[in-house]
Amino acid sequence: MPEPPSPVVHPLWLRITHWLNALAVLVMVPSGWRIYNASPLFGFSFPDGITLGGWLAGALLWHFAAMWLLFANGLVYLALNLTSGRWKRQFFLLGLKELFADLGAALGGRLSHADLRRYNAVQKLAYLLIVADLVLLVLSGLVLWKPVQFPLLRTLLGDYEAARRVHFAGMGFLVAFFAVHLTMALLFPRTLLAMIRGR
Repeated sequence: MPEPPSPVVHPLWLRITHWLNALAVLVMVPSGWRIYNASPLFGFSFPDGITLGGWLAGALLWHFAAMWLLFANGLVYLALNLTSGRWKRQFFLLGLKELFADLGAALGGRLSHADLRRYNAVQKLAYLLIVADLVLLVLSGLVLWKPVQFPLLRTLLGDYEAARRVHFAGMGFLVAFFAVHLTMALLFPRTLLAMIRGR
């Protein structure tokens, strides 16, 4: 008698939005580094070999194309999470005691990944923070793109130069999250397979 199919861990819409977000980030970060190099905030530039776009105008075209993908896909992701009730089920009821216990287990290499349908407290916090970071990146990016058209947003972020620093810091957090996320997926390949197959 054949085994019943394993339960769905990630629905199809979640897998599609996840991989589209990954694609958008993989285009936005190196094109953003090329844009940064045109007018560095700090005393360094990114090596040309890890940037995208070839020159400032090319980088801007890549960056804006990926930005619209990230924005539209992000709206779909948030809408489906909220309407399906997944957002409440997966990300909330996050207690400090649970968070510190899971954080200690994670740092000691003892954090369980037995049930891929449920996020542990560290994952919940990380995913909530990265969603907030992506929102901040979009808002600060709007100020950098159209500072005159978004005066209130520009003022809330400090000013144009402050918005550049916020955008750069948000990018740094995004890259750090991406590196940790990818490392964890490689350490626990079941999680990567579940995000590809859904089961």
